Amino acid sequence: MLKDKPIWLLVNTRSGSNSDAAVEALEMHCLQQGFEIERKIRFPDEELPSAQDLDAAGVGRLAIFTGDGSLNAAITNLSGWGGEVIVLPGGTMNLLCKRLHGPEAELETIVERVAQGASRPVRPLMARCEAGDALAGLLAGPGTSWASVREAMRDFDIPAMAEGTSEAWAKTIGGSMIRCCSPSLGRDEGYPLIEFTPSHRGLQLDAFHAEGASEVLQQSLALLRRSFREGPHTRLGLVDEVTLETRDGTPLKILIDGEPATLPAKAKFTVAPCEVDLLATHYGF
Repeated sequence: MLKDKPIWLLVNTRSGSNSDAAVEALEMHCLQQGFEIERKIRFPDEELPSAQDLDAAGVGRLAIFTGDGSLNAAITNLSGWGGEVIVLPGGTMNLLCKRLHGPEAELETIVERVAQGASRPVRPLMARCEAGDALAGLLAGPGTSWASVREAMRDFDIPAMAEGTSEAWAKTIGGSMIRCCSPSLGRDEGYPLIEFTPSHRGLQLDAFHAEGASEVLQQSLALLRRSFREGPHTRLGLVDEVTLETRDGTPLKILIDGEPATLPAKAKFTVAPCEVDLLATHYGF
């Protein structure tokens, strides 16, 4: 059986969800389900495994217990690999994990499903742009500046939190708004933030706005919690390709699976299939 074959486990030593106790509990559950963990890789202290590394070791499955950003890096690094990736909830939001296994699936349940053969390899559509691919989600616009505030909160950096909040608030209200210019979707004056959610139907676009004191506060709190759709927003549509542009010609700020990047003032986004097999245990991948 496949579960009796050795697997490698990738964890993130700098993730709050990857405590020694959590990793030990995961290893124990894998062993109880018949998985033999041949090697454990602690990223970023150790390099991400490549397809050549896994093939040379005769390993056909890699389990990844990290957040969405590290998952993105690991999966991108395996582009073209013939094995399978088991995505486990090792971060804060775990958006890719929820996409593959359902919003309510817990770690133990996912491991059990895979062990029982209740999974299938899939290559879900991603949001692709010049800066990279997003498997979980992509955000564009000045509202992405709230990411630095969340990082400061995670590190308990009070001065950085205060400075970042002031800057993020100013950019959300008065930063360079972005708009969908091709196709033309939404309002011409643009928005502080547009979210891309990839699915098997294409890219779902949601635009977030902050007009008036009440909406600004509501939107800011939603961005800070990464609960974007709790803030005021408008569904723009479902597309396979879209071009965004900043209203004033400044570079476009984005977050790819939570990691910051910068694009030219006018940038195209498309859908593309993932380039390695991911195991899904839920119909809604």
